[in-house]
Amino acid sequence: MALTGIQIFKLLPKTNCKECGVPTCLAFAMNLASGKAELDACPYVSDEAREKLAAASAPPILPVEIGKGVRKRVVGGETVLYRHEKTFFNATAFAATVASDIADADLEKKLKGWNALQYERVGLNLRPELVAVKDVNGNADAFAKVAKTVAETSEFNVILMSEKEDVMKAGVEACKFKRPVICAATADNIDAYGALAKDNDLPIVVKAESVDALQALTGKLVDMGHKKIILDSGAREVKQAMEDQVAMRRSALKDGNRSLGFPTIVFPCEMAPNLDMETLIAGMFVAKYGAVVVLSDFTGESIFPLLLERLNIYTDPQRPMTVTEGIYPIGNPDENSPVMVTTNFALTYFIVCGEIEGSKVPSWLLIKDAEGLSVLTAWAAGKFSGDDVGMFVKKCGIEDKIKHKELIIPGYAAAIAGDVEEELPGWTITVGPREAAHIPAFLKGKV
Repeated sequence: MALTGIQIFKLLPKTNCKECGVPTCLAFAMNLASGKAELDACPYVSDEAREKLAAASAPPILPVEIGKGVRKRVVGGETVLYRHEKTFFNATAFAATVASDIADADLEKKLKGWNALQYERVGLNLRPELVAVKDVNGNADAFAKVAKTVAETSEFNVILMSEKEDVMKAGVEACKFKRPVICAATADNIDAYGALAKDNDLPIVVKAESVDALQALTGKLVDMGHKKIILDSGAREVKQAMEDQVAMRRSALKDGNRSLGFPTIVFPCEMAPNLDMETLIAGMFVAKYGAVVVLSDFTGESIFPLLLERLNIYTDPQRPMTVTEGIYPIGNPDENSPVMVTTNFALTYFIVCGEIEGSKVPSWLLIKDAEGLSVLTAWAAGKFSGDDVGMFVKKCGIEDKIKHKELIIPGYAAAIAGDVEEELPGWTITVGPREAAHIPAFLKGKV
């Protein structure tokens, strides 16, 4: 059961040293209770108090770190059943499978294509993270070779899938520098696989035939001193797999069941006859509650919608999505192209950007930081005033890219035109349309 701020405060050293970043130990305790601080930020907490606080402050679903490098992920760590209650923290990781008997040339081609599947969205680089190497013939050398190639020649991290202990050991030895996931420990091999995971400090998937059967296996691993666990209920029929995901999440969050308090892995690749159906099933598990989703392949038309869904679901609903302040060229503008300005609310950006692209008029779009508010709301809140917009235009560098001095402001912010003119002497301030749908006609009229 989570401790209150006062209960946590009683376990702190009460030095008010400020080294944790807040002025008092009480403030730090309140931040710990609300999940806004980490216990490690306090340099003077005693070992006894640290043990008590670590256990009490641990999230009901423990976080598990997967892999190394730029595509390292943390999964789990969730605290709520529904996103609107607070937020979801650690986004789903996506994996595609390769067989251990794949030809070298085919593997190289796949990895090259998969590495290229990266998409820029609201200032973020969206991409999949994992490759699952699947043992198909029990050949330890072949399995290790493929795992090593994936780990050394690509950015992807690795899931090692084999039921044979010698094959798994070979795979771990080949790519343990990338912290691969061992998949999967079962009732038959839990001792050997558990020891392998613990000795190498690797995350391990635990697989059983039902949710109930999982609990005994996870308990055994915890008793061995290993908690980097990912759960596989064993279900490969969509309805049952979905029910298992919900049951495990509810049990961990509502009933405080620590034996199921771990992230989960699901296998749409084993639930559907083709990638299109896999993608639909994967989309369901991104929302409910797959921490790792394994597909048979990565293609642009499949993975991009899933990455976008993931972005939307794992964006904090209490904070608006934003884009980075700056200059955005649309359609290869030149020194004579129109210059428009708007706020950094992501929805505003994408709508305005889409309409400018649709107009076929190359333009410069200036995005000003307005704390993620829309134009009208930002203006009403004083976040998109004439003085601020004028100062932003001066410092953003747009004057170095154009010959003219005309700035188009949103129609809903017409009231700031005079203040912008005062801040930008010599500039012509033009009030643009109120509705984005009218931008194409407006821009075409200026050409």
